[in-house]
Amino acid sequence: MSHIRSSIIDPFRKKWGIASWVLMVLCGAISPVPVEAAGWKAGVAKADITPDKAMWMAGYASRQHRAEGTQTPLWGKVLILEDARGQRVAAITLDLIGIDQETSNILCQRITKEHGLERSHIAMFCSHTHCGPVIGNNLMYRYTLPEEEQTLISEYTAGMLDKVVTAVGQALSDLTPAELHWSRGKIGFAVNRRTNKEAEVPELRARGELLGPVDHEVPVLQVSSDDKIKAIVFGYACHSTTLSFFEWCGDYPGFAMQELEHDYPNTMAMFWAGCGGDQNPLPRGTVELAEKYGNRLSTEVQTALLSESHPISGNLDVRYAEPVIDFASVPTPEQVEAQLKSTNIYEAGRAKFQKREIDAYGAVRSSYPYPVQTWKLGDGPIWVILSGEVVVDYSIRLKTEIRMLHANQPVWVAGYANDTMAYIPSLRVLKEGGYEGESSMLYYGRPSPWADTIEEQIVGAVHAQVKSLFESSDSAQ
Repeated sequence: MSHIRSSIIDPFRKKWGIASWVLMVLCGAISPVPVEAAGWKAGVAKADITPDKAMWMAGYASRQHRAEGTQTPLWGKVLILEDARGQRVAAITLDLIGIDQETSNILCQRITKEHGLERSHIAMFCSHTHCGPVIGNNLMYRYTLPEEEQTLISEYTAGMLDKVVTAVGQALSDLTPAELHWSRGKIGFAVNRRTNKEAEVPELRARGELLGPVDHEVPVLQVSSDDKIKAIVFGYACHSTTLSFFEWCGDYPGFAMQELEHDYPNTMAMFWAGCGGDQNPLPRGTVELAEKYGNRLSTEVQTALLSESHPISGNLDVRYAEPVIDFASVPTPEQVEAQLKSTNIYEAGRAKFQKREIDAYGAVRSSYPYPVQTWKLGDGPIWVILSGEVVVDYSIRLKTEIRMLHANQPVWVAGYANDTMAYIPSLRVLKEGGYEGESSMLYYGRPSPWADTIEEQIVGAVHAQVKSLFESSDSAQ
């Protein structure tokens, strides 16, 4: 048994005792790790992106003053993977609520210029913590902030970008031969918030009567190098909204990463948010609950590493596109002028943005370039990387359809990646309306709900990319 597997086992001895560990060995749950590294290389780096000044916090319009302290640091983390052909990708996780189109484009352009990675090879995953700073233009139409606060946001955004670009360079310098394994677990604290009243959740859970679609899968990527775990990358489809206080905090994902890095010293833990646009951690509201969810998630990741670990060989292949998705309607210039005088601060803020669009383009834009990205990790998972606050229907549908078309292929579906421009409802949610389907568009500064073609436009783009990836793989054999 390799040192890699032993480094996984040690924390479980601490948590569950030697008897449980022996039982897992006898049952065959712990399998040997191949000695050969299958041509992979990996490099990691991280940067502390916690604001060094008190500033406005993102996520809740009800907040009325700056942050007052730090519960956990906020991190920007980078994993570079390189295959045997020298093909590279950069996975960047950020403890932020999301990044806007402009900030995303600036970051990618700088990484391309300074480190040579093409746009399709760069993915930025935000944890969507509601205890991080306002950044760039993300959700800016929700806030009415004085110039001083705007200056702090601009300074923070520029500094964060510098740190992440530097971290990408450090991760490239850290490349060493590596082994990759994927696994998956399951955990159930995410609740569909559209179909369950928050106050009733404990009782409904106890009776087994929670309603609505959920995705409780916990995908895990283990990256090992020099007989040690170098990185653990994991995801979960749930809002990071356990907390709403005035301290910087990574919420439950931050606590999960902290626990994993405590149990596995010299390992970098990275979290990516799944399609949790309509999923909340319930109950919520206390640091104790955030720690509890984080520790449960950490334990499930460790269980997955032991009980179901599949080696990954082969090569990377990537696709990226920005298909245009349509809004249901757009206002006329006259309607925009009228909304500029609205007593609703969110309507007036949106109208100011739309006025700038009219000045630049002659009209309010009727569509949006929506980033769709797909990575094929050798003979391992297909990683579908979607933007915006994607509802869970997309994850369920894409996993089902891709697995049916491609022999039960493992599929991961991320949301909150690359550009958090709005909620992304399925057709079902769009027709039902409510916050995710309709009213949230105001706070994101969008002119109307999305057109009812949105789901097919996005799912169609994903399927086209997946088909292209498999055709490319087949022709290479």
